[in-house]
Amino acid sequence: MNENIFKSVKEASFVLAKSTYTERQKALENISLLLDEYREEIKKENEKDILSSKEKGEKSSLLDRLHYTDEKIDQSILSLKNVKMLPDPIGRVREKRELDTSFVLSKITVPLGVIGFVFEARPDALLQIASLALMSGNGIILKGGSEANNTNRILTKIIKEATKESSFSSLWIELLETRDEVKELLTMDKYVDLIIPRGSNSFVRYVMDNTHIPVLGHANGLCITYVEESANFSEAIKILIDAKTQYPSACNATETILIDKKIIPSFIPLLDKAFKEHGVIVHADDVTFPFFSSAVKATKEDWDTEYLAKECAVKSVENISQAIEHIQKHSSHHTDCIITSSDEKAKLFVRSVDSADVFVNCSTRFADGYRFGLGAEVGISTSRLHARGPVGLDGLMTTKWVLVGHGECVSDYSSGGTKTFHFKEEKV
Repeated sequence: MNENIFKSVKEASFVLAKSTYTERQKALENISLLLDEYREEIKKENEKDILSSKEKGEKSSLLDRLHYTDEKIDQSILSLKNVKMLPDPIGRVREKRELDTSFVLSKITVPLGVIGFVFEARPDALLQIASLALMSGNGIILKGGSEANNTNRILTKIIKEATKESSFSSLWIELLETRDEVKELLTMDKYVDLIIPRGSNSFVRYVMDNTHIPVLGHANGLCITYVEESANFSEAIKILIDAKTQYPSACNATETILIDKKIIPSFIPLLDKAFKEHGVIVHADDVTFPFFSSAVKATKEDWDTEYLAKECAVKSVENISQAIEHIQKHSSHHTDCIITSSDEKAKLFVRSVDSADVFVNCSTRFADGYRFGLGAEVGISTSRLHARGPVGLDGLMTTKWVLVGHGECVSDYSSGGTKTFHFKEEKV
């Protein structure tokens, strides 16, 4: 790929950053209309990818993520409309301070610049990141997995078609298709300001290890749910079934279940029945194994396994302290949950578990930008810098300081000067 392509997206990002809120809203509306108009063509291209992947013997979890159904298209359209209705993220005043009379300093939000989004078989992810990049005023360079080339190609074509008449034209977005182009992308720190990878642990690690560009994301999604002794059993079963089976290949699906030892004899038969009905394979530790009608013995590797399928590990713990200890050691710090009737235990869990998302009495599957009211998400970040948890518009923004004066000079406020700062905070 020619370096000029990266340069072109960078230049277009400057124009996009100056666009009006109304212009970006109109562009999102156009994308949603064309997405619906070209629905059948999209499904045809997606079917090509599905058939090709089946012929290659790809895993069912990949095929599940790859399949772009009418339902997923409808969800993408809804997501676009939700992003369209979000407040303008550009130019928000985060801080405002009067240094001296009529000498005002402000911190305002601005786009990051150009985002490189590298992902595997998730066509819906392309729409999510593109819509958020557009609304946040960022240029974007996309690289999806080769298994989704046909689908990604037509979706990018639709986005370009929908924005070609706008002030920022269609140059703000580009699609890469080869591995060599990915390697080139990772070297383009002159033009690309942030890399967001979404995919397997090994894939994300590869990106992190092969670029000097800042990376936002998570390597894996090993989420843990702890059933505390005071948990409501019927509520717990409902939550666990959703967390494990609603979308097993998602990064926010529960992979390990910790159960308080005191309730194992009464709780596990209920869980066993529910899991059998939903076809869930259980990897059980020595304590819980005898209480399952069908399970396999867990190994130490199971506590660090992201199954991405209807499989999970089940382990007994003595108390909440042991549960927290296990989570801190084995969780990927993506999303972890406690099911409990004790407010005290819930508060202790929230304080103690150092994860991007910490839930009480609900499915880990709620760890999602759309369900958080962010409109959509670019991914889940387990980083402690810049953004953490589901990353929406705010995670694609940075800030700049703006100082407006009337001829002020540092010498006026230095030793021997006649002025002093009064640092008066103003409401924003």
